[in-house]
Amino acid sequence: MTNLTDINVPGPTTIPLTEPFWDAAAEGRFILQLCGGCQQHVFYPREICPHCWSGDLHWVPASGQGTLKSFTIVHRPGHPGWMAVTPYTVGLVALAEGPTMLSHILGDAPQVGQAVGFAPTNIGGRVLPCFRIITSQTTPKGDLA
Repeated sequence: MTNLTDINVPGPTTIPLTEPFWDAAAEGRFILQLCGGCQQHVFYPREICPHCWSGDLHWVPASGQGTLKSFTIVHRPGHPGWMAVTPYTVGLVALAEGPTMLSHILGDAPQVGQAVGFAPTNIGGRVLPCFRIITSQTTPKGDLA
């Protein structure tokens, strides 16, 4: 498998609303929006809370911990740039703070219900928020090389 750092794929679209999230990921930090009205965490970034419709959303540090809800192993990617790293795993992570996030899952033999942790990873020259399976022998870490 090719190193994720070396692939040439389009990165996420960044707009002013999402810049804090992507900037934090690039620094190895995981943040989420928190609603000042109902105290619910929110992901994906929004201007209005989906729980109470408040506009009082602000960025806060998050644990980066979660549980793997579902996953798939990709053998035929939607963009040709990903072909060099197939097969790879993407999954739904139920974050400890409440929201669910779609992300790359690093590690072998994932299973639904496994604990995962934030693992900032250099993918095509941009650090993205991935998650790594947590076992009793491992701690989450990314690949920033």
